[in-house]
Amino acid sequence: MGFPFRVLKTGLAPAAWNMGMDEAILHQVAAGAALPTLRVYGWQPPAISIGYFQGLDEEVDREACCRAGVDIVRRITGGGAVFHHQEVTYSIVLPLSHPLARPNILDSYRVLCSGIVSGLASLGIAAEFAPINDIVAGGRKISGNAQTRKENCILQHGTILLDVDVDLMFSLLKVPQEKARGKLIEDIKARVTSVRQCLGKEGADFDRVAHAILDGFAKALDLELIEAAPTESELEMAGLLAAQKFGSPEWTAHR
Repeated sequence: MGFPFRVLKTGLAPAAWNMGMDEAILHQVAAGAALPTLRVYGWQPPAISIGYFQGLDEEVDREACCRAGVDIVRRITGGGAVFHHQEVTYSIVLPLSHPLARPNILDSYRVLCSGIVSGLASLGIAAEFAPINDIVAGGRKISGNAQTRKENCILQHGTILLDVDVDLMFSLLKVPQEKARGKLIEDIKARVTSVRQCLGKEGADFDRVAHAILDGFAKALDLELIEAAPTESELEMAGLLAAQKFGSPEWTAHR
């Protein structure tokens, strides 16, 4: 038998709730009230998440996001701004005492990201880990990941791009030099890929890819997946965190 892991499939949800649920799971696992947990989810409406240490107005065009109906949220993990649109997102939470946890950050990313590599392989996409926290297919980024360590736990979450609209993304994010926008967009288009680009439109189904990613984690990390639903405590905590923290202008703009 593998390592018991709870699986949560929470579907599409607003950005503040998604981040609230990730933190609620972290608290529950840290308290010993829940098994180590693997969650898959998506974003509705689309959103931009910024890293914990980023400046909001340096990264995001708030007015453009408002016009486009795109949420903005600050993560508790580091890293850069991410446009969450057509993708499968996962989060994994486990205690630092767990056999799969690694004290070294790079080793930790390498171990946990092997689940994504395995899942993509089952779809027919040859991918590999690219330090420090990306996964590439054909030399082009298909997944980005971020991690934090709190309450003696690891929380890692990341994206698997189903499709990518670089032009739309850069209409919402700020570019330091406007004259460099065109070149930057072309560079990103050359360096980023998606499940759709690899497999075609039929292959980029959310449920199909989410299922493959869960199976990939199970195989790569030797997990015994136990499907469940969020507890009442987690739902209540996620709602409170969404309203009072991740959905608040003070939190979003606090750097």
